[in-house]
Amino acid sequence: MKTVLTIAGSDCSGGAGIQADLKTIASLGLYGESAVTALTAQNTMGVTDLLPVSPDFLQEQLECVFTDIVPDAVKIGMITGIGQMRAIRDCLVKYKARHVVVDTVMVSTSGRQLMEPGALAYYQKEILPLAEIYTPNLPEAELLLKTTIKTREERVAAVREFALQYKGIIYLKGGHDMGCADDLFYDGEELAWFSSPHIDSCNTHGTGCTLSSAIACGLAMGLSAKESAGKAKEYVRGAIADGMDLGRGNGPLNHMYQMKKLQRGFWT
Repeated sequence: MKTVLTIAGSDCSGGAGIQADLKTIASLGLYGESAVTALTAQNTMGVTDLLPVSPDFLQEQLECVFTDIVPDAVKIGMITGIGQMRAIRDCLVKYKARHVVVDTVMVSTSGRQLMEPGALAYYQKEILPLAEIYTPNLPEAELLLKTTIKTREERVAAVREFALQYKGIIYLKGGHDMGCADDLFYDGEELAWFSSPHIDSCNTHGTGCTLSSAIACGLAMGLSAKESAGKAKEYVRGAIADGMDLGRGNGPLNHMYQMKKLQRGFWT
């Protein structure tokens, strides 16, 4: 069985972070492992508190994973500070981690800063270059490039600039565009749009976590980056469209939407 490690924060409401990642990995038929960077107190309405894990304990988690059930792919989500980043970088380099996907989580949907002040420069220098593919949304891309991105032409210019600044493949998500949900893939040579209509739904909590984990699953299974991105987008679209509709704010996706027939049969 193929294995995927997620390095991310925990979401007690179950919709994002480690919980979303493990649900995604399991629903796609792979074995999930996790290294927790932080505990969060959050729900569909926002993040109310954050308790980072010490860099030493994070490193111990990673050592336990890489010295036993070695992951075929790694997804990196929320990292809170430079100490954690250093521990992650050192372990991924030491164990020659394969197929690293970086979800550039820096600010929560509700606007809470998830990364310590001053850590962004280190993140850009030491973490992003580890990635085979990284998946910023439009606000994150604007923050990383210190620019505004509104038009399709500006998105093309943005991914080309990413290619100049960092190694790896860029998958620029377009879900924040209310008119459509067109994502842009660029591997340094090929530009490819992944287009789909915008789904009128507030059940989008954990979308970025889910997409990046699904991409990691594709890479672990031997698909190309482009194929993995296409499969991941298809999976996320279905999980949003299912309309599970839980909570009083931005509700979670239904990560298990493809298993409904099996679930109904089990309980009857």
